[in-house]
Amino acid sequence: MTIKTNALRAAAAAALVVGVTAPLNAMAPAPALAQAPRDAGAEQFVQTGAQRIISILNDKSMANADKIRTFRGIVDELADVPRITNFVLGKYARNIAPAQRDRFARVFREFAQNVYETRLGDYHGENVKVTGSVVRKPGDVVVNTTITGGKLTQPVQASWRVLGSGSGWKVVDVQVAGIWLAITQQQDFVSTVDNAGGNIDVLIAQLEKQVQQQTAGRGK
Repeated sequence: MTIKTNALRAAAAAALVVGVTAPLNAMAPAPALAQAPRDAGAEQFVQTGAQRIISILNDKSMANADKIRTFRGIVDELADVPRITNFVLGKYARNIAPAQRDRFARVFREFAQNVYETRLGDYHGENVKVTGSVVRKPGDVVVNTTITGGKLTQPVQASWRVLGSGSGWKVVDVQVAGIWLAITQQQDFVSTVDNAGGNIDVLIAQLEKQVQQQTAGRGK
């Protein structure tokens, strides 16, 4: 079995400028409605996060290792990593043993980090502009953005689902090119465990193998 990452990597490349580690959380948001209310706080959170990441990617004086270290810190601030980790396990999150959960959390974080770190070189001066938002319910907002510039031949639309309020927002899912990353990743992981007869250790072992391959690939 191989965990599919092509769609994830393609979307992560476009999402890179906002610094969100790829697979995130929760159900797909409802379609935007013409007169739906907006949330200025959620929009500002996404725009500010985008500018922080862009400033790092534009810093030609910063070594790649320093960019990665700084990038990881900002991702932890922007994304709700524990919620992400629980969500991508789907139905298996209810029954996973504590030791398995700890092992999965460690390898999943490294797997996700490696995905976006391999895309650092894909940034060529793109910009992100918030174009609006849709309030699903108080504290649950989809922020719409347009990514332009760099080597893009046409604008890329990306949507960010954020939960929270005030200064406590967290990104919990991202959609690029019609793909909600969390849902895609959850389907892939659950399918892997289903095909293994419900054995979560098979998924963990597969992730560990992919992390080893990612690490070896960076060393070449």
